[in-house]
Amino acid sequence: MRFSSEADFSEKAYQTLVELVYKHSRIRLGSDKHTLLTNRLRKRLITLGISSYDEYCDLLQSVNGVEEIEHLVDLISTNHTKFYREPEHFNFLTRSILPGLMPQLLSEKTPLRIWSAAASSGEEPYTLAIVLSEYLRAYPSADWNLIASDISRRMIAKAQQAVYSMDSVQPVPVELLKRYFQKGVGPAEGYCRFKPELRQRVRFERVNLFQNEYPVPLKQHVIFCRNVMIYFDPPSRAIAVQRLARYLAPGGYLFVGHSESLLGIRHGLVSIKQGIYRRP
Repeated sequence: MRFSSEADFSEKAYQTLVELVYKHSRIRLGSDKHTLLTNRLRKRLITLGISSYDEYCDLLQSVNGVEEIEHLVDLISTNHTKFYREPEHFNFLTRSILPGLMPQLLSEKTPLRIWSAAASSGEEPYTLAIVLSEYLRAYPSADWNLIASDISRRMIAKAQQAVYSMDSVQPVPVELLKRYFQKGVGPAEGYCRFKPELRQRVRFERVNLFQNEYPVPLKQHVIFCRNVMIYFDPPSRAIAVQRLARYLAPGGYLFVGHSESLLGIRHGLVSIKQGIYRRP
């Protein structure tokens, strides 16, 4: 059986895939993404025993296509991340947000609630877990809940494994690397794993930001949704921000990426500094 190459990618099939990806994820693929789609779908077509993109589109649009559409969105999603990415945000969390929140939460005996809404392979939520664990060492009675979500089941599974190369954890300070990671030996040499006692504090969920309801409690004190808005068109960005804002507690904070702006979006949030917004 001969499998499709980019040359076999008809314009009709390309447009069908672009429309399906947008409908189910709001990720807008431009007219120049043929190579990207070819590279990311080639192995999937081989796995399915499908020899053309037109045949693949027929599957996606069939009564059995719902599960495959999820695979398609998973493969198209971009998952670039790293530990302590945009560190100014973590500094602001520990220097400004937590000092203001903790006295009230402790007096009310309310857990701190934080949601990493574009968790990818886990680097961001595990960075948050480290930051919280370190800060709250001064508050032994404090409780906290950390939810991590992503549209990609593949990325969630990778995040739950919590295994990373030693190169990828270089941004983690050496002292914290020793405290929160187990160094691999033998076949696992060159890798490390986030320690189970903290890993178990992170609850993972599969969330599409455009689904009607999220499996996440309301009144989150902090939501990180960084470097994902750039893949949405303005109307979709507005929908995502408005829905996320509803999940913030009064006085709660929404973090977006440094390169992302919420200008032109009605969201009711107050801009605090670059990439940081607060619900009044």
